[in-house]
Amino acid sequence: MLRGDITVAIRNAVMTELAEVGYGRLSIEAVARRAGVGKTAIYRRWSNKLEMVMEIISDVAERKVPLPDTGSFSGDLALLLMIVSTALRHRMASQIIPDLMAEAARNPQISETLQRALRTHQQAVGEKLIGQAVARGELPDGTDPDVAVDMILGPLYWRLAVARQPIEDDYLEKFTIAVTAALKATG
Repeated sequence: MLRGDITVAIRNAVMTELAEVGYGRLSIEAVARRAGVGKTAIYRRWSNKLEMVMEIISDVAERKVPLPDTGSFSGDLALLLMIVSTALRHRMASQIIPDLMAEAARNPQISETLQRALRTHQQAVGEKLIGQAVARGELPDGTDPDVAVDMILGPLYWRLAVARQPIEDDYLEKFTIAVTAALKATG
């Protein structure tokens, strides 16, 4: 296996192990076995489990979500909600996210890494999505991007990742209308 292939295999093994057993029960030995490599291949890249998991989770969390530009705020919002809801319902994400959030409550390094990744993503969403809508005159000047992103992503995250409630076929459409009306009223 080439060095890059080994790293990809390890990263995939870490994500699968996190989804199946959680951070607390994840072991370097299990990751190595699943990746088809020796433990030394892992230790050449990371000095311990925490470092390995944090780097891999950071890379995943900081991946750029394609930010839509459909020409309208409601179109951008509907597309973003569809992308985020699909990601949150993914089998691995639905297992890994709650587990890492619980670990973050116990481990300041995990908490800091997750917060940094989430903040970076939320700022990018706010600057583009809300900035475009304000520039087009669809949202009032002074609309706070941070508050807007909290209003957009918070309830969806709560419903799918925390409460684990399914969303009905028309939920995202209703949610888009409600969020748009709320944000227009803040001006």
